[in-house]
Amino acid sequence: MKIIYKDGHVGECPQEEELHVIRHTAAHVMAQAIKRLFPEADFAFGPATQNGFYYDVDLGERKLTNEDLEAIEKEMKKIVKENLPIKSFVLSREDSKKLMAERGEKYKLEHMDDLADETEFSFFQQGEYVDMCLGPHLTYTKALKAFKITQQSGAYWKDDSSNKMLTRINGVAFRTTQELDEYLVRLEEAKKRDHRKLGRELGLFAFRDEAPGFPFYLPKGMVLRNTLIDYWREVHKKWDYVEISTPQIMRRTLWETSGHWDHYKDNMYTTVIDGEDFAIKPMNCPGSILVYDLEPHSYRDLPLRYGELGLVHRHELSGALHGMFRVRCFTQDDAHILLAPEQIKDEVIRIAQLFDEVYSLFGLPYTIELSTMPEDHIGSVEDWDVATAALADAITSIGKEYIVNPGDGAFYGPKLDFHIQDSLGRTWQCGTIQLDYQLPGRFDLEYVGADGGKYCPVMIHRVVFGSIERFIGVITEHFAGAFPVWLSPVQAAVLPITDRAADYAKEVAAKLDAAGVRAETDLRNEKIGYKIREAQMQKTPYMLVVGDKEAESGTVAVRTRAGKDLGAMPLEDFLAKITGEIRSRAN
Repeated sequence: MKIIYKDGHVGECPQEEELHVIRHTAAHVMAQAIKRLFPEADFAFGPATQNGFYYDVDLGERKLTNEDLEAIEKEMKKIVKENLPIKSFVLSREDSKKLMAERGEKYKLEHMDDLADETEFSFFQQGEYVDMCLGPHLTYTKALKAFKITQQSGAYWKDDSSNKMLTRINGVAFRTTQELDEYLVRLEEAKKRDHRKLGRELGLFAFRDEAPGFPFYLPKGMVLRNTLIDYWREVHKKWDYVEISTPQIMRRTLWETSGHWDHYKDNMYTTVIDGEDFAIKPMNCPGSILVYDLEPHSYRDLPLRYGELGLVHRHELSGALHGMFRVRCFTQDDAHILLAPEQIKDEVIRIAQLFDEVYSLFGLPYTIELSTMPEDHIGSVEDWDVATAALADAITSIGKEYIVNPGDGAFYGPKLDFHIQDSLGRTWQCGTIQLDYQLPGRFDLEYVGADGGKYCPVMIHRVVFGSIERFIGVITEHFAGAFPVWLSPVQAAVLPITDRAADYAKEVAAKLDAAGVRAETDLRNEKIGYKIREAQMQKTPYMLVVGDKEAESGTVAVRTRAGKDLGAMPLEDFLAKITGEIRSRAN
């Protein structure tokens, strides 16, 4: 595949960059189509993304309709058919600003002002359309073979809520129409699995306009949540964690010491108590530090592993909210580990093994990403280098691979992010291991070493689910709401065929309940076929159909949510079957 670079030379595109170049070119073609249809459009940023591309556009007071999006896609196809050559050129800062001013591109001009050190800028042009861009791009529009406009949304200029809200138009692009078609099939499947839709249909959780970004757990959702938490506690007890709980609201001075006030206060909710500034915690780590500081420690106490299911609040922009994936309050399945520097490698290995145990249970493969020092950081470069090397060494020593994500560490230290992959091949960042040489020193934490000297411990921040809410969203889509038996809010539905079988149905349900099986009995005056379909729609793993024959023989006719008829079996046999699945947490 031929591509053109900003300096004008044409070359072969490296295979690993093909999709990025295709999607970047698609963004330009889409912008050209928008400009043809809406000459008043003013363009902000238009990058390629992991799965597609988008362009942020100022359309004045115009609100785009679905018909408008279809028209844009149609115009894009026309531009592709015109087979316009794509050319590049470079201008001085003065000439670049003159060009953009002549074309009325106020956002590009502002972006140039942000790039104060640049003496020249590169541009790419196809036909009448010119865009400031670093490239590279395809050499002709006809090389763009497979794309589709998918949606529109709102986005603030420079992601700053004090700036104007722009229209973000998203699309996808692939090498071939076959790849595009396969993606669109997956997209349709993803819509069916949308956790917001399933959450309502299955009675798990809901959102209300009265509390934007704050989830309401419904009865079945609480069963799911508590089952996950019970498992979390079981795993953490096994791996020698002790559970704590720290306050929701703490003084501003604490957050100033931790560094969050300077680095995170725009995302924090604050209040005033007795004339003093307080903040609702956005993170649990300072609370764990205060617990550690309550009493003296020696090297014999370390590593000290605090686990906390801490409810945190963060002010997310309204446009960023997305079901359980992006909320304003959530329960972090947190742990903070205080340890000596020489214990880091062994502890990171233990954490990685815990993560592997948890993700394997849910059938979620994962990749690991090492994020390094950002520009906005605290602590010396030397500390960062030591911390980063320690994480890398621990992971490679257990035979795991990682990729480097430069400059994306937390402000206090580098981190390992665990990206799980669901049944549709999508990836989600859930687990993280963050190594922190900074916070313990800021709070003057210490322990007595073997030589009697006083030393500052290192802190590891880590989560495995990421947050209970987000993980529930992920596994709801991963399993399409058909959770494994051990997780299902209702594990068996007892369905009497006639009113005469109601008493036996209640007896069966009582025995299930006594055995620890979550069961419901459907005593409605409905046909059995209707009851079965209802239970299947609710993703109930097992349906136990009972009538006169079953009541007389002490059996149950077992069906699965997948529609498989397992036939009649003694109730004791079914109890052995289902309790075995629950105990083993089989998928």
